[in-house]
Amino acid sequence: MGLFDKIRKEKKQEEQRLPQYLYDDTEIDELDSFICDMFGDYKNVFHEIASPDVHLDVCIIDPTEEDPYYKLVTMGAGAYRMNIPEQWRKYDLDYAEYVIYLPAGWDLGSGDEADYWPIRALKDTARLPIWYDTWLSYGHTTQSDEEGSSYASNTRLNSLILNYAENRRGDIRLIMSSGKVINFYEIIPLYPEELAYKMENNAEALFDKFTEKGIQYRILDINRKNAMD
Repeated sequence: MGLFDKIRKEKKQEEQRLPQYLYDDTEIDELDSFICDMFGDYKNVFHEIASPDVHLDVCIIDPTEEDPYYKLVTMGAGAYRMNIPEQWRKYDLDYAEYVIYLPAGWDLGSGDEADYWPIRALKDTARLPIWYDTWLSYGHTTQSDEEGSSYASNTRLNSLILNYAENRRGDIRLIMSSGKVINFYEIIPLYPEELAYKMENNAEALFDKFTEKGIQYRILDINRKNAMD
């Protein structure tokens, strides 16, 4: 192999390691400003080192007196256009970012799976449309794995449902200057029985159950009451 052939091969290998789907500079600036405005300023980010498809960082908004919990928001998933069925395309559901809320005492610096799994679930959810050439929106559900294993040994939560992310101003949806619409969805972990109930009924029925039983489900509680008990 000649020198230039080697250079070309190394360049191709490097290109294959780079993310395939990226926001442009203007989109990044608009997304950054929007996250700060809707969720709060962030000082720390889980930066992704290897990005085979989208470059998926997670912004960490620290607890405040007004919102005493962590807000973890993905930045990068919305660079990928999901494969939306024809009948849903008129609703601008092509692009999405994802959110999870964790208690103020959660150990974000821990490498233990009992502490890391919500972050893993957040990132896996963000990549699922790429892996399976599909789409995600309100009411969609996923399991931790095919067997429905618990996310960690200290909880029975094993699946999740997507809800519209919202704040005091309502649903959170970014319309960029280009016209591109980024939807924000909150991922809410579920127990096996709750997942089964949702599959037999629908998302609204499950959320109504939470309300009926006075269950706080938007901030992760690994031992929260099961809506089916």
